[in-house]
Amino acid sequence: MNRPLRILGIETSCDETAASVVLRDTDGRGEILSDVVLSQLEEHSAYGGVVPEIAARAHVEALDTLIAEALARAQMSLSEVDAIAATSGPGLIGGLIVGLMTGKAMARAANKPLYAINHLEGHALTARLTHGLTFPYLMLLVSGGHTQLVLVRGTGDYERWGTTIDDALGEAFDKTAKLLGLPYPGGPAVERAARSGNPERFTFPRPLVGEARLDFSFSGLKTAVRQVAQAIAPVGEQDIADICASFQHAVSRTLKDRIGRGLQRFRETYPDVGRPSLVVAGGVAANQALRATLDSLCDKNGFDFVAPPLHLCTDNAAMIAWAGAERMAAGLPADDLSVSPRARWPLDGNAETLLGFGKRGAKA
Repeated sequence: MNRPLRILGIETSCDETAASVVLRDTDGRGEILSDVVLSQLEEHSAYGGVVPEIAARAHVEALDTLIAEALARAQMSLSEVDAIAATSGPGLIGGLIVGLMTGKAMARAANKPLYAINHLEGHALTARLTHGLTFPYLMLLVSGGHTQLVLVRGTGDYERWGTTIDDALGEAFDKTAKLLGLPYPGGPAVERAARSGNPERFTFPRPLVGEARLDFSFSGLKTAVRQVAQAIAPVGEQDIADICASFQHAVSRTLKDRIGRGLQRFRETYPDVGRPSLVVAGGVAANQALRATLDSLCDKNGFDFVAPPLHLCTDNAAMIAWAGAERMAAGLPADDLSVSPRARWPLDGNAETLLGFGKRGAKA
């Protein structure tokens, strides 16, 4: 593309309703012109997790207003944007329908191209928006629904090197918090409790540590937490802090082994890349203890540790708009208005599905 691109992004894959306008210059530099996010945390907190029907209704009620606000903050009209990018999956199907249908209607009405974006691609490309990274690089995606190590070779060109064979890491944090009576969302609650805990009081398993493959497993770790809590019941405040600290320590050691092997593989695959990068994305990337572990690991292995700002690690529309801009700039085709949302949509279409594959093994 020999001209700047201004893309309107829409994100409704889970429990955040978001709209954003992003600018991509001809030299590949990006600028967020507006970024509006409405959290549904209060609506779901009483249930200890996201209720799909409530999330979808909340998206319907808020999305039009948020889009208008995003355009106003960017000081643009719909006619001035070059394309519309909307999350098409993976995620909760009700929310995806709301966002994608809204994007389709606006694209048709304004005669603009539509890019149906894979939510995971938004995470994968965010570091190019915030840090101007060049390809290739590694991405660790850690969220409530995903734990993956992905090689990012180019826009639309991804190879999954590792994935969870049971629970995602964010799910393990949430279930640990719920088990211990901590509030939702569980990840921040576990991290807060761990700060006053003893990480060496309990020895929790570190699944798959030492194995050559780069997959993850957290089901056995979650089960061990429940067994410890039951064994020392009733648990007091210090017990909870110690369990959280020991759980977080086991996660850190597990990631150190899994990601360390991934960094070694990247070096072997791309020996000519002088200073490679590891990008961390997803909601769990907000955990400071895990960030410190990964930062130290990268430093020891000669990698740059790249963590976008926290508000761009969680669900947002700026990353969706940017992914649309990247696809448009790369000359990738826009999507037909008949495109459908996809609750499941792997970033690497050639990767083997492993979800659920290792549950029995994780308990063994």
